[in-house]
Amino acid sequence: MLLHCGLFKLDLSRTLIMGIVNVTPDSFFDGGHHSHRDAALVHAHQLIKEGADILDIGGESTRPGALSISVQEELDRIMPVIEGLHGAPVPLSVDTYKPEVMRTSLMGGVSMINDINALQHKEALAAVAASDVAVCLMHKQGPPQTIQRANYQDVVAEVLQFLHSRIVSVQKAGIARERIMVDPGFGFDKSLAHNLTLLRRLDEFSVLGVPLLAGISRKSMLGTITGQDVEHRIHASVAAALLAVMRGACVVRVHDVRATVDALKILNAVKGVVL
Repeated sequence: MLLHCGLFKLDLSRTLIMGIVNVTPDSFFDGGHHSHRDAALVHAHQLIKEGADILDIGGESTRPGALSISVQEELDRIMPVIEGLHGAPVPLSVDTYKPEVMRTSLMGGVSMINDINALQHKEALAAVAASDVAVCLMHKQGPPQTIQRANYQDVVAEVLQFLHSRIVSVQKAGIARERIMVDPGFGFDKSLAHNLTLLRRLDEFSVLGVPLLAGISRKSMLGTITGQDVEHRIHASVAAALLAVMRGACVVRVHDVRATVDALKILNAVKGVVL
């Protein structure tokens, strides 16, 4: 299976690592660490060196309770980083739900849009459909800045139904299936029990027929389980990433690239996968 990302064709015969580059002052884990262009570029190149297959650049925090920012402020944060990474050996993804940010970043040469709103905004759908980039469609119930509501009868069935409907909609808009990836949205409008159920039953998402991304890195569900604050969740994050891969995730979105790459090497060795 290949994921078509503009000029890049990503081979999903092995698990891919999406490294997180947050250019924000208030992200839940690394907010402020890489909020300036030069620091973000140093971090991005380090993630590539450590084995990241994709870089996901975000200019607005989507943690519960985070303040929304203007389109211009988001662009002011991410575009210098996108420009500074021009010619990078891996595809660049932009983590945004704003159509204006999508259009500008697409003109800047990014290869993927990672939309927590799953292209439900008509202008966002049109922007991606007019390009040849990949898109990641994520599930959530409410706006990103709201407190999580976590209302489900069957979380797996409902998330599956939502993602299936979005796949159908984006295909009708002209986005080929080979450009589509989905994300069940760990931590977005979901309780600990919901998150664990999703992880436990992640293999059921194979019915969608598109690559599955899992983003659990450093999230509060891991802190609830381990009692560790966000700075000390690397071990839990790597364990969660391995469990997600063992249950069918093709891509894992992580802060800790090197540790995740090493863990996946052990998993592949045990499975007899030769890379």
